[in-house]
Amino acid sequence: MEQQIDTNELGEAIVKKLKTIYDPEIPVDIYELGLIYDVMVNTDFEVKILMTLTSPNCPVAESLPREVEDKVKSIEHIKDAEVEITFDPPWSKDLMSEEAKLELGML
Repeated sequence: MEQQIDTNELGEAIVKKLKTIYDPEIPVDIYELGLIYDVMVNTDFEVKILMTLTSPNCPVAESLPREVEDKVKSIEHIKDAEVEITFDPPWSKDLMSEEAKLELGML
């Protein structure tokens, strides 16, 4: 019998992995920074991540999405990962978590 994989647990594992990726200019992980807009996992364990960058001419615009894809693909049971970049809505400091604002001295 094939083992059932809980997509909620998988989602938590993805978020945990995303929290290991840092914006090179801001010492906060991309999840707490508010760069991740959505994480979708289908029943084939393929992941699609909708994210943004702090600005359209971000210096890591090429490498950061690839790093996200590679790290998410490294999670057990994930078959594929795709990152889609959007600037709608544009990133703002309001998207940051309380934890990130505290870390940056904004609270």
